[in-house]
This record gives sequence, structure tokens and C-alpha cells, in this order.
Amino acid sequence: MRRISLNARRGFDAANTAEVDIALFQFEHPALEAPIRLSTDPTERLSVEPLLYGTRSTWLDPSPSAEPFLFALVSAELPGDQEDAPASGALVLENVDNRIAEVLRSFTDRATVHMAVVRSTDPDLVEYQYLGLKLMQAGGDAGEVTLTLSRAPIEDELAPMDRFTKDRFPGLFR
Repeated sequence: MRRISLNARRGFDAANTAEVDIALFQFEHPALEAPIRLSTDPTERLSVEPLLYGTRSTWLDPSPSAEPFLFALVSAELPGDQEDAPASGALVLENVDNRIAEVLRSFTDRATVHMAVVRSTDPDLVEYQYLGLKLMQAGGDAGEVTLTLSRAPIEDELAPMDRFTKDRFPGLFR
């Protein structure tokens, strides 16, 4: 059972509420100079020139004033918990800049994605989080880019290097 705060439960059960769920994302890759931090809510104005909105949260960073989560036109699908399939979610980014496609095509290995859901009234309190997801697929068209997130595939794990012989595993041959 997933634990969530009492305020989140009240917000889910209320007919109307001013609280909004915010999804925070942090993308990490060795080719990036710094992690990319995105938010699904324009919680506060961060700067006037250029006009930037974002969310300040201490999730994964003790100083939110230095690196806030920048607002992006993103819709998110939380990772599911189906028995027969790995937990996978999706992000749909509005393709407002051609540089998004350039960045997504610039690397060949998988980026690591961390995801958290917080409430707008308390962005430091994480309701639930998914750490260490991998960016499995990026595709889209001129209007939107869809990113598929999942756990690291078990097919990428190295096979055991030892052979099950009598010398190496004598307990198997009694």
C-alpha cells in the first residue's frame, strides 16, 4: 500500500480543492552538463527576462533556490503496477522548440529519470516517487514528443560468468 499524506487524501476526496498535484522530473545523463529538471506546474515566476516559471522543491536537492524545476508543457502518465509487465510510464512534451528533438537524438545510451509527485501547497513533501527509471523510447511528431519511462531492462543484465561445474559448485553435485 502506498503511503500518502493526510492533506493529499483530503484533496483526493474533496469535491473542489485549490491544491494541485505536481509531477517533478529529473533527467540525468553523462553527456549532460547538469541534470534537466522539469515541473508540470507553473507554481511561481522565477524570472521576468526571460520569462520563466517553475517549482521550487527540496526533492533531490537541498537548495531549491539554486536549481528549481522549470515549468514545461508536459502531461504525465504514472508508472503502472501490472503483474506481467514492468512498471512503465509516459511523458508527452509539447514540441515548442526544435532543440528538444536534437537533444533526444544526441545520445545513444539510456538516460536516468527520477519522478516524484508533490502537492502545490507543500512541494517539499513527496507523496510518491519513482527513482532510477530509464528513458526507454523517445518518439513523436511536429506537435508533441512522447517519452517512455521504465525500469532498466533485465535483458541488459550480465549473465553469470561462472559455469556450474563440480569444481566451482560442489554442493550441487552431492
